[in-house]
Amino acid sequence: MAKFKTLDDLDLTGKRVLVRADLNVPVADGKVTDATRIERLIPTLREIVKVDGKAIILSHFGRPKGKVDPEFSLEQVVPAVVEALGHPVGFIATDWVDVARARQAIDEAPAGSVLVLENTRFHPGEEKNDPDLARRMASLGDLYVNDAFSAAHRAHASTEAVARLLPAAAGLAMQEELLALEKGLGNPERPVIAIVGGAKVSTKLELLGNLISKVDALVIGGAMANTFLHAGGLGVGKSLAEKDLAETANTIRDKADAVHCAIILPIDATVAWRFEANAPHRFYGADAIDPDGMILDVGPGSIERIKGAIDEARTVVWNGPLGAFEMAPFDQGTVEVARYVAARTKAGKVVSVAGGGDTVAALAHAGVKEKFTYVSTAGGAFLEWMEGKSLPGVEALKG
Repeated sequence: MAKFKTLDDLDLTGKRVLVRADLNVPVADGKVTDATRIERLIPTLREIVKVDGKAIILSHFGRPKGKVDPEFSLEQVVPAVVEALGHPVGFIATDWVDVARARQAIDEAPAGSVLVLENTRFHPGEEKNDPDLARRMASLGDLYVNDAFSAAHRAHASTEAVARLLPAAAGLAMQEELLALEKGLGNPERPVIAIVGGAKVSTKLELLGNLISKVDALVIGGAMANTFLHAGGLGVGKSLAEKDLAETANTIRDKADAVHCAIILPIDATVAWRFEANAPHRFYGADAIDPDGMILDVGPGSIERIKGAIDEARTVVWNGPLGAFEMAPFDQGTVEVARYVAARTKAGKVVSVAGGGDTVAALAHAGVKEKFTYVSTAGGAFLEWMEGKSLPGVEALKG
C-alpha cells in the first residue's frame, strides 16, 4: 500500500479542518440506536480541538436523492455526537448551493469548536463528484481529513474531489483501519486463511477471485458452500444453492489449485426440514445429505477441520457467516469458529481482521466483536477492499 498522509503530516493548530465522517448511523424515533461510527470519530475530533482547531464535519445521511429533505437532516444526529464527545457541537444548515452563510458561521465560531454541516447529499453534485460543489466545500476549510473509511469506496465530492483541493490526510480511525487491512491482506504474516460465507456465490465472485491469489487457504461456508458441493457432484437436498453457477464454482477451484490455495469446504452439515429456529435437525456427511432436507449450518466435523486450518495460520480474514447464525442452533458453526479465532488472537497466535454487515452482527452474536484484532464496520468499502479494488477516498490521501 502506497503511503497515505496522516494527522502527523498536518499542522492543525488554529485551522479550520473539514472532517469527512460517516454519520450515516441508524436512527429510530429521532434517536441514534448504534453510535459505533460516531465513537470511532471522537479521537480525531479531540486532536483538532485540543490545538484550537475548528472541526467541521461533512457527512451524508440516508438517500435524499439530491434534494433538501428534513427527514434526512443531520441535525437529528448532533445529540449523539455531543454525548460521545462530551463537548458542545454546533449545527450549520445549508443547501450546498450558497455556502456564504455557512462560511460566516464557521468564521464566527470560537477556536476549538466542533460543527456539523448539513447532509452533503442534499445537493445532487455530491454523488456526481461535482468539482464546483467540491470547491464550495473546500472554501469552508484550510485542511481536509477523511475519517470515513466506510464511505471511501465512493468517488463523491466530499470523499474524493475536495481531498484534492486542500492539504489532506487520513483521520485516526481511517489510519487504524488502513493499517489493519494492510496486516490482513496487503502485507500479512503467513500463512493466511480467509473465511468467506454468505448466501450467494454470485455476489462474491470478485472477492473469491482476488482472495485465491492472496491467501494460502480459503474456507467457504454458508449457503454459497452448497453451490460448490453441488458443483462437485454432491447432493444438497432442498438447500439454497445457485446450481447454474456450478461451472463457475469449478473454475474457481481450478484457479485455486493452480496457485496452491487450498479450498476448504464442509465435510458434514447440520440439516433441518424447516427454516426456523430450533427446527428438528440432524448431522449428515456432505456426501449423504437427505434429499428432503436443507443445509443450515456446517457440522461438527467441519468445525474441527476449520479449527485445524486456523491452527496453521498466522493471519485470519473473515467475511460472512458459516450458517444461518440468526437462528439457534444453526449458529453453532459461526459461534464456535469465531470464538476459536478470538482465543487464538488473544494468545498472540493470529492477526484477525473481519468485516461486512452480517459478519459484524455474527461476531457480536458470538460475543467476540471486541476480541478480534480489527473488526471493520465499513460494509461496502471493506468488501471492495477484499475484492482488491482501489478506493477513491483512500487514493486521494496518498502522497
